[in-house]
Amino acid sequence: MKKIDLVYQTMLAELGQRSMDAAWTADFPPEGRFQRVVVKEKAYWYFDIPDGSGGKSRRYVGPADDTEITQRVETHQQQKDDLIARRRMASTLTRDGGMVAPDAMSGNLVEALAARGLFRLRCVLIGTVAFQTYAGLLGVRLPSASVLTGDVDIAQDYAISQEVEDSLPPIVELLQRVDPTFRPVPHRSGSVASSAFQNSTGYRVEFLTSNRGSDDYIDQPSKMPALGGASADPLRFLDFLIREPVRTVLLHKSGVPVTVPDPARYAVHKMIVATRRRTDGMSAIKRDKDIRQAEILFEALFETRRASDFAIAFDEAWERGPAWQEALLQAERSMLSKSGASAFRQILWQGNQEIGKEQSDDPV
Repeated sequence: MKKIDLVYQTMLAELGQRSMDAAWTADFPPEGRFQRVVVKEKAYWYFDIPDGSGGKSRRYVGPADDTEITQRVETHQQQKDDLIARRRMASTLTRDGGMVAPDAMSGNLVEALAARGLFRLRCVLIGTVAFQTYAGLLGVRLPSASVLTGDVDIAQDYAISQEVEDSLPPIVELLQRVDPTFRPVPHRSGSVASSAFQNSTGYRVEFLTSNRGSDDYIDQPSKMPALGGASADPLRFLDFLIREPVRTVLLHKSGVPVTVPDPARYAVHKMIVATRRRTDGMSAIKRDKDIRQAEILFEALFETRRASDFAIAFDEAWERGPAWQEALLQAERSMLSKSGASAFRQILWQGNQEIGKEQSDDPV
């Protein structure tokens, strides 16, 4: 697997920082002020801004114990927006650095949602658009066939949506600013709530959340107060994927700061969800893509000396019980390609050694 030159990895880090600074300035202009609010014995930052009619509106920022957020609270007046320079950096990273830019529709949608607070409200970009960012995060070139997509998938923890006391503007309106043909997709359960939106060409934006217990919730959309009127489909195993996400930048225009799953968790999760796909039609295509992306990450994580990250993520999934173990075994033994299975055994063996875990000849 070909690695990306260190100079471009350094440039990506700089672009990410500048993009985050710019996004922060846009979200929290100088005329507003931060307020520290205690809710249920835990402190959070909120931002009050004049509404133009003598009152004020309040936005959720994040936990007060997040040191990065608190530092930004203290220095937000000093942030500067250098959009032209950032756009040049993003262009260089994709043109010369071997990193991946999203297609225009995906980039425009994520940019529009991010600008109105999607990631501030602790949503996580998942799916192939998130996978595209791993070229920069891991410093490796990704095969082009593995990064093609026709949708944007967004996840948010159910409890977070209930507790932040803030919300995106109406989702339909935000999407229609990008493409006026976006419409809610009727939910398969017959519920009036929608968790997915689609335009006239079939491009789809879908909201997901973790299942809150029994499978009784699976076929019913969950009400998500922070998602601007959108509901979310509850999915098993999703809580594992979006736990401890990482921040990076989507290389669209001048850079869009995003939050994505940890790549090691993404690889393990893809192994599991592949076993849940049907074997016909689009499900079979998605299953094959799941496995291909997992196999690419086995190699990328091994080559970039992150085997221990994978071993820790795999061990956490394994310890969650028989259903998880069965899925992981099925993926390893009957779904991975010959080379993918070899890469899987290699990274798990190396990772287990690094974390000091005893292992047999069969790493699973």
